[in-house]
Order: sequence, then C-alpha cells, then structure tokens
Amino acid sequence: MGAENTLSGRLLLYNAWDMTFRELKLRPNPKRPIIEKLIDYEQFCGIPQAQEAASNMTIPEMSVTELKQLMDSDAKDFVLLDVRNPNEYQIAQIPGSVLIPLGDIESGAGITKVKELVNGHRLIAHCKMGGRSAKALEILKDAGIEGTNVKGGIKAWSQEVDSNVPEY
Repeated sequence: MGAENTLSGRLLLYNAWDMTFRELKLRPNPKRPIIEKLIDYEQFCGIPQAQEAASNMTIPEMSVTELKQLMDSDAKDFVLLDVRNPNEYQIAQIPGSVLIPLGDIESGAGITKVKELVNGHRLIAHCKMGGRSAKALEILKDAGIEGTNVKGGIKAWSQEVDSNVPEY
C-alpha cells in the first residue's frame, strides 16, 4: 500500500461557518505505526468483555413477559427500578417504573433512595438491554439489597410486550 492511500500524514479541517475544507500535511511520527485499516470498534470499546462479564454475574433474571404477568396480576409487592439516564427515561418507560440512574447508584447517593423505595418489597431493575441494571444490582447486592434483573430491558419490552413503547 503506497503512502498516498494511508491516513498517516494528513489532517482534514472542515469549517462549517463558511463551508470550506483544508488539508494539512503533517510530518509522520516514526515511532507510530502506519494506519492501514480501521480497528474493530466493538472490540476496542470492550463490548464483548462487557457481555461476557454480564453473563458471569449471579443476579437472578426474569423475562419481560414474566414482568408483564406480574404487573397484570396486580401484585403490589415489588418496585420496578429504571437505572437508565433521565433523557432515556423521557423517550420510553415501562409503566410504574421509578428512575434512579446507574450513576447515582454508583456514587452511593441512589442506594439510600433504593433502600427507601424497597422497604420490604421485591426489587426488579431494568435498563435499555439489561447490562446497566445488572451492574446496578451487583452494587446494590453489596449494599445488602437483593434484586432481579429484567432480561433484555426496555428494548425487549418494546419488542415483546408493548410495541407502543418507542425503541431508541
């Protein structure tokens, strides 16, 4: 592969204000290898490792259909915790869920809120696809609060239970 086909040594600047482009030539760094292809984004971001870690967790799980059956039975002995971010909660939510973002639980501020909510009730947690809620439940487990994770999260809820809940 010739030097003209690599990304090394060039920087493209775009000025949105006046809609112009400029290409700058940079001196190559002899200590840095030449970039010849894009990396595997999912591998770079740790997605396979996160999925493997989630599968190794010992948190009990329930399906969205099991959650729906529990909700339809008018059971009042559980709290449905949503650990997504507030902007995600505004887009889509499972009826009756209470929002306490994972970040609040990780910082410790949300643990007290969860303890107050649970107060003898069963804890069920969900997020978008199940990973963040499993992480939240691991943190809560260390704080003495047991819970069940909703497998597939709100995405599975949209696909299997209520198609009116938007997917994002």
